[in-house]
Amino acid sequence: MLCCMPGVAFVPALLVSWSSAAFIISYVIAVLAGHVEPLVPYISDTGTKPPESGVFGFMINISALLAAITMYIRYLLIEKQNESSLFVSSACNMFTLCVGLMGCTGMGIVATFQELAVPSVHDIGALVAFGSGVVYITLQSIISYRSCPRWNTYFVCHVRMAISIISCIAFIPSILYVIVFASKISMTKIDWTPGEKDYTYHFMSAICEWTVAFGFIFFFLTFIRDFQVGIYIF
Repeated sequence: MLCCMPGVAFVPALLVSWSSAAFIISYVIAVLAGHVEPLVPYISDTGTKPPESGVFGFMINISALLAAITMYIRYLLIEKQNESSLFVSSACNMFTLCVGLMGCTGMGIVATFQELAVPSVHDIGALVAFGSGVVYITLQSIISYRSCPRWNTYFVCHVRMAISIISCIAFIPSILYVIVFASKISMTKIDWTPGEKDYTYHFMSAICEWTVAFGFIFFFLTFIRDFQVGIYIF
């Protein structure tokens, strides 16, 4: 159970569980209501129409808060570790935290401003959330390597870097599809069906979006072990 984990490991564990539930529950409601096709819709499409929009907005806002708390604890943990073995500058650690908090702000914007209601604001929030998130996990992967072998194993570092690389690879084409094919793809269209015009562009960008989102979730999952040890450091 989450409450039985030592240290503050329950925080990233709760973040991973809650965020996964947010995506899955919104998706299931949207599909059952007939608002989206079950084959890889955009994440935002699963939280556009009621009743799933209320669930999506509420749960993603909580996820943003949990992510911010997790990032702040991670920042404090690194600062404490630095006292005994300096492996990263405090300025770099603070910069990484600020980038992460920008991503959390983007998540809040995505959850608050509906895709169909205020599409421009929603898209800006998504860009900030995904862009800042990719930068954050990449910087954290680099910091993890710097902390080896005392504070992290190389296996964990390799896993984190692999997730970061995959997320970066998925993020770039998802943005390019929006920019390059903006004249072809209707970003406010949510009722896509296979075989429809421009469906290929939609399908590929949606896959990339889901890949990045769950890349973040799996990355925070790797923090659990670090936060378990955290009780002996704080």
